[in-house]
Amino acid sequence: TAGIPHAARAADRLSLPMCYVRSKPKAHGKGNQIEGAVVKGQKVVVIEDLISTGGSVLEAAAALTEAGCEVLGVAAIFTYGLPKAAAAFSEAGVEYHTLTDYDTLTEAALAGGYITEQDAAKLKEWKADPESKSWMN
Repeated sequence: TAGIPHAARAADRLSLPMCYVRSKPKAHGKGNQIEGAVVKGQKVVVIEDLISTGGSVLEAAAALTEAGCEVLGVAAIFTYGLPKAAAAFSEAGVEYHTLTDYDTLTEAALAGGYITEQDAAKLKEWKADPESKSWMN
C-alpha cells in the first residue's frame, strides 16, 4: 500500500489509468484483488516503494498477469539489492528498476558523516547475509 501515492502521482502526471492490487482478494463484497480499471491486454508498470525480497510486488505482478494484463516491469523507489530479490525477479521473468539502493544510501551516509566506517562495514555484512546475526556484534 505504500506505493499507492507514488503510483497515483505517476498515473496523474502521465494521464494514465491506475489500479491497486491487494495482497489477497477481499473477503467480502465482490472479492476483488484488483481495484480499478483493468483491461485484458493492457500494458502495466507496477509501482512499488521498497523491494526487499521481491515477494509482494511479484505477487501483484502475477495477479495482474492472471487478469490479462501485460506487465512491462516494476519501478520502485528503493531496493536493498538482495540476491534473493534478483533471483526472484529473474525467475519470474520480470524486469525492475529503482531510483536508488542500499549501497548508494550507505555510501552517501558514510560520505555525509552520518555513519562511521565501522557502521558501513556492519551494514555491508548485513547485506551479505541478512539472516545471520553476526553483524550485531
